[in-house]
Amino acid sequence: MGQTFRQQEILAVARETGRVTVDGLAEQFDVTPQTIRRDLGELCDSGVLSRVHGGAVLSSGRTNIGYVTRRTLAETEKDAIGRLCSASIPEDCSLFINIGTTTEAVARHLRDHRNIMVVTNNMNVANIMAENENCEVIVAGGVLRRSDGGLVGEATGAFISQFKVDYAIIGASAIDEDGALLDYDYREVHVSQAIIRNARSSYLVADATKFTRSAPVRIAHLSDLAGFFTDQPPPDAIREVCERSDVALSVAPAGEL
Repeated sequence: MGQTFRQQEILAVARETGRVTVDGLAEQFDVTPQTIRRDLGELCDSGVLSRVHGGAVLSSGRTNIGYVTRRTLAETEKDAIGRLCSASIPEDCSLFINIGTTTEAVARHLRDHRNIMVVTNNMNVANIMAENENCEVIVAGGVLRRSDGGLVGEATGAFISQFKVDYAIIGASAIDEDGALLDYDYREVHVSQAIIRNARSSYLVADATKFTRSAPVRIAHLSDLAGFFTDQPPPDAIREVCERSDVALSVAPAGEL
């Protein structure tokens, strides 16, 4: 069945913003929420959108949403995750922080930590942490991905492998039901794998939209990590993986969202 004109417009909004809400679309198109839910249901059934609480997000199994859109997508939730994760990082320690808008949220909440060293392949994280006079910032070399300020490639992975740090803060573009952490760029994944190998404890930070997305390249498995910070209780399958693998699951309090 072809898409109606309104559904085409909804899809255009989703491509622009990355996420749409039932209430927002109902107001925009001056129709009932039930009508929008039906439209979203059909778009999700066709695979172009994926359901999330209160709306839908753009489905993408091969390419990621643009950086500017990702930065504003679930912004409040990412800030709450960043606050929660940073509270688990002590002062007087060393960290890896990789590419991602949620890892950047963690960095913003580390700006008051004292006597820390941050090694990163994320230019945005480096700039954020430069505001902390009590933080030594080490930036990995490699190929600059201009779209999001990430440094990727074999040279970046080799640089990371020179260190052994206390904690790694990593992001992922998608989390499969079997616990696989997924991303889009194999060059970025190569670096993320090096980060996990060379950290004593690795923490995943990811908002709930990652439960409904897919990506083609495997980073690692939840069982490889010490902790997972998110904003909503994950699906049962993912929660069970955490329990079986002794991965500490932390959900940001609703009052912080």
